[in-house]
Amino acid sequence: MSGGVEEILAPGLAVVFCGLNPAATAARSGHNFSAGSNRFWPALHLAGFTPHRIAPADERELLRYGCGITALVARATREGREISRVEVRAAGSEFEQKIARYAPRWVAFLGKAGVAALTGTSPAWGRQGLEIGGARVWVLPNPSGLNRAFPMAALVAAYRELHDAIGRS
Repeated sequence: MSGGVEEILAPGLAVVFCGLNPAATAARSGHNFSAGSNRFWPALHLAGFTPHRIAPADERELLRYGCGITALVARATREGREISRVEVRAAGSEFEQKIARYAPRWVAFLGKAGVAALTGTSPAWGRQGLEIGGARVWVLPNPSGLNRAFPMAALVAAYRELHDAIGRS
């Protein structure tokens, strides 16, 4: 459990989507990406990861499609900027062990902040030239409704690029 929100994990998944931390709305509802303004579930469906839009309450269905969900930091907040780089780095070793234990092929970070804090670099969008816990790393735009830099079409295009890369690997 991460901040009162269940992690959706199983061994050998194709991809684990990794948020910086659970949103306060997710902690209240007990389900990942449950805020009405969050675009995670529609983006996954429109990018081809799921055959239909999954409701947050049905989040465990994601496992059927080779996908999981976790967070770098367990503490829930209203906004990701409430999590410090120090807090992310402190969670890094446990996170890497978790990824190694579940052994997904890819870990997809939702936003750049987590990768930046873990590696001390400024990542680009897309595939990274590194692995964490044996999984290849991809950086996707954060699906939060607060992320106005990416309209839905751009978000879906970025997620589809990962979906296509997974299919090729």
